[in-house]
Amino acid sequence: MHRAKTGFLNSDSIRIHPAEDFAGMRAAGQLTAKCLDMIAQYVKLGVTTGELDARIQAFIEDAGAVSATIGYRGYEHASCISINHVVCHGIPGSKVLKDGDILNIDVTCILDGWFGDSSRMYVAGKLSRRDERLIEVTHETLMLGIAAVKPGNTFGDIGAAIQAYAEGNRMSVVRDFCGHGLGQVFHAAPNVLHYGRAGSGAVLEEGMFFTIEPMINLGKSFTKVLADGWTAVTKDKKNTAQFEHSIGVTAEGCEIFTLSPTGKFYPTWSA
Repeated sequence: MHRAKTGFLNSDSIRIHPAEDFAGMRAAGQLTAKCLDMIAQYVKLGVTTGELDARIQAFIEDAGAVSATIGYRGYEHASCISINHVVCHGIPGSKVLKDGDILNIDVTCILDGWFGDSSRMYVAGKLSRRDERLIEVTHETLMLGIAAVKPGNTFGDIGAAIQAYAEGNRMSVVRDFCGHGLGQVFHAAPNVLHYGRAGSGAVLEEGMFFTIEPMINLGKSFTKVLADGWTAVTKDKKNTAQFEHSIGVTAEGCEIFTLSPTGKFYPTWSA
């Protein structure tokens, strides 16, 4: 059973949570992080994305939690698994991992009514230098975006930091998808853009909960959604990468709810 929403909506219709709500987000975020830690050992050549998803679903259920994605707008899986030029919302199934595949695994757990949402990059087999650099840059854009989070800054500061670094490394920022508010709901205000102008947008306030989840392309930023209604790919079929954390704004900066307890958020494939 979900609890009644706490906090209040500010003038931008963004929910401001009291200090006690951080505990619920912290627990949900840590469960999601542990799930993503767990799956790393199973990302191997010859494994199907459906097999990975089954392990993720079992892990969530064994923890007494619920997958936020199963049943969401008709979606039937506990994760999104996006390979190579798939930007996001890749559907797990019979796809077999091949040597050099890079993949993003995105998981959202609901624990005691709170949503923990995170994604990371994984590698099957040998990682090419080109894709390694893509993943490095994408992770750095996430961390630069998070570094811009503190009361008094704006959402435009987050997007500007991400965009400047990605484009400075001759890569592009996907504009068709963005981060989002969350808490006791899956998606809420604000939309967290991964590009923009410093100083623009709503002002960050203590108690805001949201995701930052930049998608960075080796080629151009344009995407398209396939006929299944979910899978988004790069139009030029060049590879893409994504990292995502759920965070809460604190008095002096922010708390990352989805930090890996074993330090495997990046790189995920290191021993």
